Amino acid sequence: MTITFITGANKGLGRETTRRLVEAGHTVVLGARDQERGAAAAADLGVRFVPIDITDDTSVATAAADIERHEGTLDVLINNAGMLSPQEDPNSITSADAQRLFDVNLFGAIRTTSAFLPLLRRSPDPVIINVTSGLGSLALTHDPSRVESTVNAPLYCASKAALTMLTTQYAKALPGVRINAVDPGYTATDLNGHNGTQTVTEGTDAIVALATEAPGSPSGRVIDRAGDLP
Repeated sequence: MTITFITGANKGLGRETTRRLVEAGHTVVLGARDQERGAAAAADLGVRFVPIDITDDTSVATAAADIERHEGTLDVLINNAGMLSPQEDPNSITSADAQRLFDVNLFGAIRTTSAFLPLLRRSPDPVIINVTSGLGSLALTHDPSRVESTVNAPLYCASKAALTMLTTQYAKALPGVRINAVDPGYTATDLNGHNGTQTVTEGTDAIVALATEAPGSPSGRVIDRAGDLP
């Protein structure tokens, strides 16, 4: 039985990923910062809930200890939790704005990866999936044929570029762990006021594909529904 932990899973992409992986036979542990909403989502989906605030070292360590106590190991960690910044005016961006956004979108993944690595190393096929964005791709944001080139959100784009690079560097540094990143695409969720052009099911296609692929598959990739991204 594959044991999977998903952060930010009480709604949107995380919740749909939970639903689909349960259908695929995974034992999913649902992580969320909001205890009431997280517990309600877990009850609806028939999974166990573990509270986690990825911006807090103690909360992350407590979540890892909870999974060690109940499941004893972890096969798949999906770093899904994230936040969206408004389209920022470069003239008004502050370092505090950047710290707040990076604390979730980048440092949160670092915290969870460090805390859960000991559990992942107990798995015969450990997997980490980081949910990034095409908005963090230098190639896509400079391609006038792509919608990513029309977005002006310096901090969000920078945070996702950093997460993508972190993923590829982890993949080199941790050869025993399969680590990849996913761009869900422009998906209708609370983060964008449900203005996305994809359903949450479409947005989770690449996440589910990576979470269910065969052992020995490549590491260090960035993919979307269509395959590898530049």
